Amino acid sequence: MDQISIHGARAHNLKNIDIDIPRNKLVVLTGLSGSGKSSLAFDTIYAEGQRRYVESLSTYVRQFLSLMEKPDVDHIEGLSPAISIEQKATSHNPRSTVGTITEVYDYLRLLFARVGIPKCPKHQINLESQTISQMVDSIVKLPTGEKIMLLAPIVQNRKGSHAKLLEELNHQGFLRARVNGVVVYIDEMEVLNGKVNHTIEIIIDRLKIREDMISRLSESLETALNLSAGLVRVAPMEEDPSWQEKVFSAKFSCVECGYSLSELEPRLFSFNNPVGACQTCDGLGVKDMFDKQKVVANPNMSLADGAIYGWGRSNAYFYQMLMLVGKYYGFSIETPYEQLSDKHKKIVLYGSGTDDIDFSKIKGRKSWSNKAKPFEGIIPRMMRRYEESEIRSVREELSRYVVSKDCGQCRGDRLNESARNVFIDGQNLSNITKLSIADIYDFFKELKLEGARGQIADKILKETVQRLAFLINVGLEYLTLDRRANSLSGGEAQRIRLASQIGAGLMGVLYVLDEPSIGLHQRDNQKLLNTLTYLRDIGNTVVVVEHDEETIKQADYVIDIGPGAGIHGGEIVAMGSPKDIENNLKSLTGDYLSGRQGIEVPAKRKGASQWLCIKGAKGNNLNKVDLSIPVGVLTCVTGVSGSGKSTLINDTLYALAAREVNRAQTTPAEYESVEGLNYFDKIVNIDQSPIGRTPRSNPATYTGVFSLVRDLFSQTLEARMRGYKAGRFSFNVKGGRCEACKGDGLIKMEMHFLPDVYVSCDVCQGQRYNQQTLEVLYKGKSIAQVLDMTVEQACEFFQPMPKIKQKLQTLMDVGLSYITLGQNAITLSGGEAQRIKLAKELSKMDTGQTLYILDEPTTGLHFHDIKLLLSVINRLREHNNTIVIIEHNLDVIKTADWIVDLGPEGGNKGGQIIAFGTPEEVVKFKGSYTGQYLKAYL
Repeated sequence: MDQISIHGARAHNLKNIDIDIPRNKLVVLTGLSGSGKSSLAFDTIYAEGQRRYVESLSTYVRQFLSLMEKPDVDHIEGLSPAISIEQKATSHNPRSTVGTITEVYDYLRLLFARVGIPKCPKHQINLESQTISQMVDSIVKLPTGEKIMLLAPIVQNRKGSHAKLLEELNHQGFLRARVNGVVVYIDEMEVLNGKVNHTIEIIIDRLKIREDMISRLSESLETALNLSAGLVRVAPMEEDPSWQEKVFSAKFSCVECGYSLSELEPRLFSFNNPVGACQTCDGLGVKDMFDKQKVVANPNMSLADGAIYGWGRSNAYFYQMLMLVGKYYGFSIETPYEQLSDKHKKIVLYGSGTDDIDFSKIKGRKSWSNKAKPFEGIIPRMMRRYEESEIRSVREELSRYVVSKDCGQCRGDRLNESARNVFIDGQNLSNITKLSIADIYDFFKELKLEGARGQIADKILKETVQRLAFLINVGLEYLTLDRRANSLSGGEAQRIRLASQIGAGLMGVLYVLDEPSIGLHQRDNQKLLNTLTYLRDIGNTVVVVEHDEETIKQADYVIDIGPGAGIHGGEIVAMGSPKDIENNLKSLTGDYLSGRQGIEVPAKRKGASQWLCIKGAKGNNLNKVDLSIPVGVLTCVTGVSGSGKSTLINDTLYALAAREVNRAQTTPAEYESVEGLNYFDKIVNIDQSPIGRTPRSNPATYTGVFSLVRDLFSQTLEARMRGYKAGRFSFNVKGGRCEACKGDGLIKMEMHFLPDVYVSCDVCQGQRYNQQTLEVLYKGKSIAQVLDMTVEQACEFFQPMPKIKQKLQTLMDVGLSYITLGQNAITLSGGEAQRIKLAKELSKMDTGQTLYILDEPTTGLHFHDIKLLLSVINRLREHNNTIVIIEHNLDVIKTADWIVDLGPEGGNKGGQIIAFGTPEEVVKFKGSYTGQYLKAYL
């Protein structure tokens, strides 16, 4: 069968559609945001493909697998086992890194265990182990007739007389020793000075090199090794300056200090295993520490007035304690904190050390004994409470003052000293994981190992290099292997999974992908397309939900879903080759592909006379960047993936501005100075994080519409007669909600070997409220029916109510007419969540002095949705607000008043501003990839 035939698909807003999708082709689903693309791709095609495969497995295996809900479809023919690659964060586990989730790190652990060379941490001497037969072979190569002695080192540069040890060895039959380089008879030795370091080596045997001595030599070596825990030294019987003493080790030991290492094995290089993990940070690479800048809330105030929250006059107990500390050391707690000496600040924050202070006069929580005690210090006390408290609210309160800093022991490497001192070609494992994937690829491609080590490493290196190449091919060459998985964007996580699938080399599979081009610069797009076509060419069907013009044009088959969003979508508008879509006059996608519609280049760019300047930004890969942002205009920050855009804007600009203007508890990345923050009275970061983390959060509650709606219902005649207040119409509190489902509307049913099923509550029929509450109607609708309305329906329903209408209109303006007011926040995509946040900001009173920061707001948006979004952003700009957008979409970039382009590459080859100015100016910069691709759009 050469096609997937779908009949009667009705998932979500799909309108009973029938469609045939060609197999073993690259198929793109496109259409407006909310038109039904994901409903067809993921909730129908993938869900049914996965369900059929999983149901072929045993019930025992099924209990370990999550199964999607059976799609609402009549039947589907021609399906293959399906694999979904979505834009979900890979892991929230702080132990997961790019290296572990790609499994490259597993190969590196094996490589270091098999061919790594351990060194002594102190002397940097190679630690090499040898068998007795290897030692014998080496010794018999000495000139025949040479007189040698075998020495067993038993004391290496240690203080003590060691009399008892020497006496025991003498009783065992050992007669001679070399003490501090001098050969002596043990029973004639004078007692050694116990206050001086000594080196003692027992003479095991004295031999003359000849062919028939091999058996005796082997026995003597074995005796020496047993006595000295694996070390033996070969020295001439008579002093000879030309003679280089030989040291042999049966295990990895340092000949200078005796430092030893057990056999190298892969678990030594795992930071998730106690054998290899740094013991100070347990392999996390970071330690939670209290930031003194956060602890000292207002350094301009005195300690008595509350420079440190909870330690001023308002807390008599701690206030008295600080008074006594100040009295003991001779400083006043009435003095502004910043005027205290560094010594006194250190005592207040970190304690009095060994100095005992009399606290017996303190009145309060407990009576102090007469015995004086050291002052613990504010930060050690907070740390103790943070680590010991089991009360969640206490830990959450204290966590506001906590920052994660690199572990002082391993310096962020996660591994213990032994693992950090194993090298391949001068590099340890930690150094390699800090390199970009492209640099690691080059390192291993050029690595040449000799003899047996080369043969052992060959197969491991081949597999490692192959996996690195897959990651490079999906545009991730700038990532480092030690990058935390929870810091990856959805697009990066998706491309990592895509690289893993290429490595798997499966055939006959149905792949379903969700916008794999997200976060990719136009330069890297072709690499991604080559990867998708490779998956197709080896015999797979690749279905991609995508809005990127280049991807649509290179597809074998395009399905355009629409014509609108929500209830206005769910139909097949056009299908066929990209050319067929272009020529279809009914297709909105075709209009933009053909140029019948488009996003216009502004006739005039808005200029600026005021600037926000950050100098010397050095976070992550930034190379002392000086950033200048014009105030009151739209600035796009561009650059290839990994060039430093997020570090510069989110980690530096936003964190710094939020701290200074919003008084937020944010810690910016390293920078030297900032000017121009006085132009702003508010900083707003509109990112793609969820608007809520529970099913109870929804667009109505987040935007504030629901509070107004509840107030409206409480003012109806029926509500007033019954005495219902606004709280009655909340599904979060007792009173109005259905108590059978606690206001969720759903009941969770555990199905054991099948996935849990959520069924509609049979008491409230999924409406969340009890019958009495549902009897209160506004214009013939209950509160539950209002929550089920789409934004578009609600906007019309509440037309006479200007406050509600205004908030709903902003959701319409950002292209979210199709979502329902009560839609579970967890089901919203990152792009939808970001636009809801933007709508919320639009509905607020505008001061014209706000700095808005947006990170890729075009995620998940069709060409037409982007046009709507730009009109909203331009409204903010017209009110003289400053908008800074991190963006790859060239249609957005061409409308900007100012561009800051970072590069030239990603990772350690990026971190510089390589072009800045208006779009017309940026295209003239030869080193700017953005400028090169932007030319065609102007």
